[in-house]
Amino acid sequence: MFEMKRLVGLLLVIFALSGCAVQFDNVALAPDGSPRLQTLTPKMKQRIDELAQALIALDPAIIDPREAKSVAHDAFVYPMYLANDWGLTWPPVLHNTLRNSKQRKAGLCVDWARAMRARMRTKNLQTFDLYWGVAYKGNAWREHSTLIVTAKGKPFATGILLDPWRNSGDLYWSTIKDDLQYPWKYFEGPG
Repeated sequence: MFEMKRLVGLLLVIFALSGCAVQFDNVALAPDGSPRLQTLTPKMKQRIDELAQALIALDPAIIDPREAKSVAHDAFVYPMYLANDWGLTWPPVLHNTLRNSKQRKAGLCVDWARAMRARMRTKNLQTFDLYWGVAYKGNAWREHSTLIVTAKGKPFATGILLDPWRNSGDLYWSTIKDDLQYPWKYFEGPG
């Protein structure tokens, strides 16, 4: 038993030394708590605009374009801030190991889902609903949580997932139906 514990400890040290720290430059929180990039690159602006357009397309008759732009901006920039704050390490599975061994304060997918939902709730959104989605619930090796955004009053299955865990703070987003990696199910919401 002692040898197994030593082996696991040694493997954790090797993984910790071989993992890559994730660091995003020029990102901070404004005094009002909103995430800000000092310089918004053309590529980042394009990515934010693409997500904003996809959010509007959920239901153009309902969605306020200003809200869509605000949600898209924070969906990309806030995870960058969190990655820095949480001392994120790549790949995500290595960071999960560090988090579970209390070497990091946060960074599990559930931490991301909570933080993203809390950030979006501060916006007092009028044209979107927020859901918590889970895939592979109960499977210790595969369970995954994320934030799902729908047009106000629309079903969970019509939503767009905002998943910063998958790419270590670099937002992955997709419609639920187009995400072939995870079979998303309703967990909690709207709210």
